[in-house]
Amino acid sequence: MSTTLRLPMPGGRTQAYVVNGAEPVTAAGGPLPRDAYAAAHVVADRLAEPSPAQLDWGATLAYRHHLWRHGLGVAEAMDTAQRNMGLDWTAALELIEASAAAARDFGDPAELVAAGAGTDAVAGGGSGGGPWVCG
Repeated sequence: MSTTLRLPMPGGRTQAYVVNGAEPVTAAGGPLPRDAYAAAHVVADRLAEPSPAQLDWGATLAYRHHLWRHGLGVAEAMDTAQRNMGLDWTAALELIEASAAAARDFGDPAELVAAGAGTDAVAGGGSGGGPWVCG
């Protein structure tokens, strides 16, 4: 059984693409030879009133579970889609804490979650400098 997708093309047209039926990638099932971290995005709660950090927490954490099952760590609150597009420091800290708590089901949170922040987390704001890793 094959699946056909309609992919967008230049000029507003679409083109058929037949999925080749190859087996999907499966979880590694063991430690990877290197630490690899995914900059996971958050899932917005589309029914919430617009304001910073209106997240669908269940879907956001479920995606992190998916990444951990595949042997990846999560680089939390370092992604510009999180930090510059609606998550203030308070919400980013809540996300970091929620991810660290959820990571306990998969191992040591210190190995599975790398958390970062910009200088906006420094009292009085700030500029320059890069992300720093918080413990």
